[in-house]
Amino acid sequence: MNQIDLAGRVAVVTGGAQGIGRAVAERLIASGARVCLWDRDAGRAAATAAELGGNSFFQVVDQVDFTAVKAAADATEATGGRIDILIANAGIAGSNAPVADYPVEEWHRIIDINLNGVFHCCKAVVPGMKAHGYGRIVTVASIAGKEGNPNAAAYSASKAGVIALTKSLGKEVAGQDIAVNCVTPAAARTQIFDQMAQSHIDYMLSRIPRGRFLDLDEAAAMIAWLASAENSFTTGAVFDLSGGRATY
Repeated sequence: MNQIDLAGRVAVVTGGAQGIGRAVAERLIASGARVCLWDRDAGRAAATAAELGGNSFFQVVDQVDFTAVKAAADATEATGGRIDILIANAGIAGSNAPVADYPVEEWHRIIDINLNGVFHCCKAVVPGMKAHGYGRIVTVASIAGKEGNPNAAAYSASKAGVIALTKSLGKEVAGQDIAVNCVTPAAARTQIFDQMAQSHIDYMLSRIPRGRFLDLDEAAAMIAWLASAENSFTTGAVFDLSGGRATY
């Protein structure tokens, strides 16, 4: 493992109780950071924080509710002293269906969690980063946000929105040593697969030239570097974790 210096930094990882979020939290802690897990699953968040040890703590928060997100940010700052890093990872896959058959309520649910939720988290932490003159934000979108997956229009649209949000925010805070970047992973074998039809999983695998799904540690390695002070120039950019699938 390459050493990344995050000593003294305080990080928030949304959806940090499992999957990519947990892998990122582990890597940030190994690099010297204190990490607050934001997750709506209280039991899993508590268990994960206990397993990760004394440099982790947690807040139970539903990122769809901005009031709850702001309260979690305030509580995290009260415990950690500040928030230097936000990894906006939490999201859902939702249902698979053609646009013509897609339930309207499901569309709104996915946009609320995957896009509005990321906006809420960024809005809550950026003022503190500005006040301290430092910050690193990494949003977790998806290769689907670039290419659009059939029968997953809501998920694809939400992740395309995250990419655009990242670019906009990155330009807004570019002069304040706050870097805002995005990663666009291909699929990783996490519990999000439980929300997908097997035919959709097979489709995603068929599109990855490396012929396998993303490993969680591979995602964590890239995200940890983007969250470090070493990433001092790049902002508003998109970094692919697509195993060769991305064409732009």
